[in-house]
Amino acid sequence: MKPLLWISLFFGLLSCSSSQTNQTIETEVLVISGGTGGVAAGIAAARKGVKTLIVEEGPWLGGMISAAGVTCTDGNHNMPSGLWSEFREKIYAVYGGPKAVATGWVSHTQFEPHVSDSIWKSMAAAEKNLQIMYGWRFEKATMDNGRLTGATFSNKQGEILQVKASISIDATELGDVMASAGVPFSLGMEAGNEAGEDVGVTATNDIVQDLTWVATLKDYGKDADCTIAKPNGYDPMEFDGVCTEYYNNKAIKAPNVDAKKMLNYGRLPNGKYMINWPNSGNDTYLNVVNLTYEERQRELEKSKQTTLRFVYFIQTQLGFKNLGLADDEFPTEDRLALMPYHREGRRLQGLVRMNIKHVAQPFNQPEALYRTGISVGDYPIDHHHKKNPDAPQHLEFYPVPSYNIPLGALIPEKQTGLIVAEKGISVTNVVNGTTRLQPVVILTGQAAGTLAALCVQQNKTPQQVSVREVQDALLKQKAYIMPYYDVPPNDPHFDAIQRIGATGIIKGRGEPYLWANRTWFSPDSLVTSASLSSLKGEWFEKDISFTNENINIGEAIIFCFALAERFGSIFGKTSEHLILRDTERNWNKWGLNDFSAKRNITRREFAVLLDKVIEPFHLLDINHKGALVKP
Repeated sequence: MKPLLWISLFFGLLSCSSSQTNQTIETEVLVISGGTGGVAAGIAAARKGVKTLIVEEGPWLGGMISAAGVTCTDGNHNMPSGLWSEFREKIYAVYGGPKAVATGWVSHTQFEPHVSDSIWKSMAAAEKNLQIMYGWRFEKATMDNGRLTGATFSNKQGEILQVKASISIDATELGDVMASAGVPFSLGMEAGNEAGEDVGVTATNDIVQDLTWVATLKDYGKDADCTIAKPNGYDPMEFDGVCTEYYNNKAIKAPNVDAKKMLNYGRLPNGKYMINWPNSGNDTYLNVVNLTYEERQRELEKSKQTTLRFVYFIQTQLGFKNLGLADDEFPTEDRLALMPYHREGRRLQGLVRMNIKHVAQPFNQPEALYRTGISVGDYPIDHHHKKNPDAPQHLEFYPVPSYNIPLGALIPEKQTGLIVAEKGISVTNVVNGTTRLQPVVILTGQAAGTLAALCVQQNKTPQQVSVREVQDALLKQKAYIMPYYDVPPNDPHFDAIQRIGATGIIKGRGEPYLWANRTWFSPDSLVTSASLSSLKGEWFEKDISFTNENINIGEAIIFCFALAERFGSIFGKTSEHLILRDTERNWNKWGLNDFSAKRNITRREFAVLLDKVIEPFHLLDINHKGALVKP
């Protein structure tokens, strides 16, 4: 064969091979990772009518709430918000209602991992604007003049996938996209003076929370012997103090559970158990965040081995040989979860940074971040550091009320083209101890997807989209923007109370409470003159005075008139007499009863009155720090 023909054939084959092993795809919204926040983001964006692609490394959807096996959900039982509520209702439908999934004592909602995966896949499949590609691992962010324009992925066959997108969402477990894009982030604990917190951390360090490689055990019957091979390095003393039946070193804190109660912590339906026990259990301290992919896999093997030793301990030392690794859960050779449970990774340095004060006392901070809420949570601040002696043991369920996450925590300060979800949002290390939990991450993902869709539809950057427009879109999805425990979505005035709560004209009252914290709106309580007088400065330039401790409906209408007059509402251009007449005519239409101008007004009635005739939520926009943007 002639040399030129050889050369021509060689390059022709090379070109053919290249076209087979390299793909380029364009989409409007790219969600990088189909974990807990990522799948929620993808569904939310697609439902807004934009072309959305989720690229996921593994074969499952749902991340920590499925593939990682963490299927005992923490918190938000009394705040059935958005996609969390939708997902939970589908769990109820599979098992036969709420009581059927209240199988363990750590959670009201517990289920098998494979069921979670199947539900997320069915929800995703229902969205015509959503495409999912499995088996692709994130390699690097694609940049163009400082803007993130997509990402590059690879698979096990060595093929390359290039995705171009209008907006991308970093839903990775460890914040890998923001790191690749050069977006500023934090890793580890901040010193108290740096974070604006006083919780016992005196020096900044790179310590993250312990991680866990979860196992799901299954009861194979009382006569079964499912004992696994003895793992290398097994020593039962590694788990000393895990329960009352095995407590030898009296110098360590005494356990407060027996073996059965320890297992029942994560008891799942159908005779299964989630093995994700912190105290002397199968947590492992590993900081793999800044390692390469290959280095991470080698390090994470240590976490797998911890769990296998713990399983062997449960079977032999504690006598539960009938409990074996479930053979109908994870499609893995060792029957362990598909991925580790990362509690913490990189955390964005965003438009705002949420610290413990914003959670514990949201209404008393210079930055009114609560006004910009897009995701809610109620679980205590829970840190896992027991396996790392170098970590400050500084927190033990720090008391907080229910809270909301500000929109600015999802948005880089300068980088365009990127939104951050999952556990990588802009919070301090301390606050991550509650914002990392499954229902909250679902809702944060939902907000990220909603914001991304609005960016596409309005041709704006995440920094430019109005906070109120994002919140409006979430309310239409029956998602909470304010963490009010006592006004559920089926309340006829849920939207009005959520909107007025987000203005700060009526503020709630927070209460730390066991494992399900609360913020009370108290809709049937009366509106006090003191609460309105406190609005001077931002909403009013001069003093507001009332005759009595509680204000009546007539005074509330006068208040509305003054508010509208100041900010230029159409309502402010009419007379107080006509306002009073129109309010009386519409009172019952608004779902309210017993109109009388001289009767004291309740907080519910005042919220509805404000929402219907003034619309302060829409009257003035706010910035990402919650400050009013006055015309």
